[in-house]
Amino acid sequence: MTEPFLEVRDLRKDFGGLTATNNVSFKLGRREVLGLIGPNGAGKTTLLRLITGILKPDAGSVTFKGENITGKKTWDIVNRGIAPTFQNMRPFRRLPIIANVMVSCLSPRSMKRGEWVKKVEAKAMDALEFAGISDMALEKASTLSQGDLKRLEVARAVATDPELLLLDEPFGGLSPAETDLMAKSITRLHKGGRFGRLHSEGPAMIIIEHKLHWLMKIVDRIVVLDFGTIIADGTPEQIVSNPEVIAAYLGQGGD
Repeated sequence: MTEPFLEVRDLRKDFGGLTATNNVSFKLGRREVLGLIGPNGAGKTTLLRLITGILKPDAGSVTFKGENITGKKTWDIVNRGIAPTFQNMRPFRRLPIIANVMVSCLSPRSMKRGEWVKKVEAKAMDALEFAGISDMALEKASTLSQGDLKRLEVARAVATDPELLLLDEPFGGLSPAETDLMAKSITRLHKGGRFGRLHSEGPAMIIIEHKLHWLMKIVDRIVVLDFGTIIADGTPEQIVSNPEVIAAYLGQGGD
């Protein structure tokens, strides 16, 4: 039996008297794009932080490509092939945008694959082109709008050449036209576009997003969290017709 690409098993995190993730378990295949949805406070971002080592779980485990990575340092997990983006962006605001991305290009993982891109600047510019902000490469990050900061965050993540990309609300702050562009870029990346793996395979993905209309277009499967517990796991078609999901999330006005 083939091992799952990523396996989250009985992952639990408590903050005082609040349980943020309650024995969460799921598996992700190498070619899957998984949507992670739920009401605000459902535990979605906490779950991504547990996977990436930003938080340590109180119980449970995370296995990536057959190796237990539970509790490892974030930089170590990134160098193993998992790259996250975050809702609260923290760029180097006084540096040019391209310099922000060059930092990611200098990671040990990225440098190992540097033979196919001879210059760090070239790879950083490719990442900015992917995110749609290459025309602002020399501007300081402090000048960016919220939407452009979101695109910079995605550029920095893909520049590490991930095998698993974790996107926390990639459409947040984007206009409809910008959202459409980002959705197409994410799909192209997954299919092995310019920032896919060297031998045509793009990364698997886990995407947190409240803009369900766009999310449904690009994911293969959706996991729904409510109060830290998985209440549904299925195709987009199955999820939108699930009464428990409608009561917990869709009925609250998610778009």
